[in-house]
Amino acid sequence: MALVFRVAMQLVGLSLSLLGWVLSIITTYLPHWKNLNLDLNEMENWTMGLWQACVVQEEVGRQCKDFESFLALPAELRISRILMFLSNGLGLLGLLASGFGLDCLRVGETRPGLKKGLLILGGTVLWAAGVATLVPVSWVAHMTVQEFWDETMPEIVPRWEFGEALFLGWSAGFSLLLGGCLLNCVACVTQAVPAPGPYAVVETQCHRQHLEMKKAHLKV
Repeated sequence: MALVFRVAMQLVGLSLSLLGWVLSIITTYLPHWKNLNLDLNEMENWTMGLWQACVVQEEVGRQCKDFESFLALPAELRISRILMFLSNGLGLLGLLASGFGLDCLRVGETRPGLKKGLLILGGTVLWAAGVATLVPVSWVAHMTVQEFWDETMPEIVPRWEFGEALFLGWSAGFSLLLGGCLLNCVACVTQAVPAPGPYAVVETQCHRQHLEMKKAHLKV
């Protein structure tokens, strides 16, 4: 029963982490980090992402233009690119390490210490990936709020607002954090149970022989 619960929690943690990693990749390339609605022209909407800015018009449709210079971008967008790439890479490494550490896989079943170490390593890396996702998303959101309530700008000037990618990024970050923490908790709290099979039988026999030899030595 304990083994079933342990494996179930591992799969839940890995599934949450996988969901967060996929959402993080989508957030990285989605051009909807900021939205701008023009009061003078309600049929024209602007969106901005890490890589391009787009304008949506009812007659023309969507037209996007890539940012030509990395250094010309605001600081929050430059750092966000780097951190989102870091998050995507860490998420992949964490998923691979956690996947090989699952108890339901027979790979390395004779070395429970190694599987536990891989599970803890994967959970920690996934937790770091979640932080690397939440930092840029929250930073861009903070700058958007500051610019929106900037009293030095005339009221007639349009203001950028939160885009859908920010909410997607928050979901990705919290999914990675929750998945990584769950994997670490399962690995640290519960003990690994050897999988049934010929290797488990051999290990049990060796352990029994060792106990018998120890008892005989104590009698002598």
